[in-house]
Amino acid sequence: YVAIFSIIPTIQAVYGSFQTGVIPWTLANYRELLFFGLTSAVVNTIVVSFGALGLQFLLAFIIASIMNKEFRGHRTFTALALLPWGVATVVAAYSFSNIFKSTGGYANSLLQLFGFAPVNWFSTYPLQVFVLIVSDSWKNTPIVALIILAGMTSISHELYQAAAVDGAGRVQRFLRITLPNLRNFIVIALVIRGISEFNIFALPLALVGTRPPLLTTLTYQFYSTTSTVGESYASATVLLAFILVFAFAVMKLRRSV
Repeated sequence: YVAIFSIIPTIQAVYGSFQTGVIPWTLANYRELLFFGLTSAVVNTIVVSFGALGLQFLLAFIIASIMNKEFRGHRTFTALALLPWGVATVVAAYSFSNIFKSTGGYANSLLQLFGFAPVNWFSTYPLQVFVLIVSDSWKNTPIVALIILAGMTSISHELYQAAAVDGAGRVQRFLRITLPNLRNFIVIALVIRGISEFNIFALPLALVGTRPPLLTTLTYQFYSTTSTVGESYASATVLLAFILVFAFAVMKLRRSV
């Protein structure tokens, strides 16, 4: 199953990226990518991926820390925290397009409530990136929180009690006990979410379209055009290279820590 639906198509795409139908084994397809906005697509993909990862991990640590405690309404909070994960990506994109509407959107209504002027959230590049990062983080933070929560529940409370007796504060306990014991869980979350972030497609396509494109939407744009099959293979190969480098870097970081 893996060979037929994953390995073989990947090999075919990499092989096809070096073919033009006229000249075999050429870099012409990769050179053509530069004229179709590859540089901006790569930069956008990296910015959105790492920005969303950072925000997701920050929110996930907070949510997991709350879910790891027993309090009244714990089940309700857990259900609400995990709810975005079950929302379809297109539905999430439609919801956030309403939230960040230039006129009548919920975000601008909130700004006006505090006396600020409304904002056109899709007028500039930084604002578009901000909307993408927030939208993607809302959708995917729950899976990161679940992984972090699994790691937190595996840490013995006796370690925290012993550290507290020795005079360690909350910050020291977090840095010396929580983070080291969550290392493997953080690596798992990084690999899962990192690969997904580099493959982000439907959300940016529905929110901001293909301009400025992410690498995945650029690949789709090539693939949907019969005259650019070679370029679509090349852009898919570039995307694959980014994913492999990211996964290798994360695993290398895990071994060095």
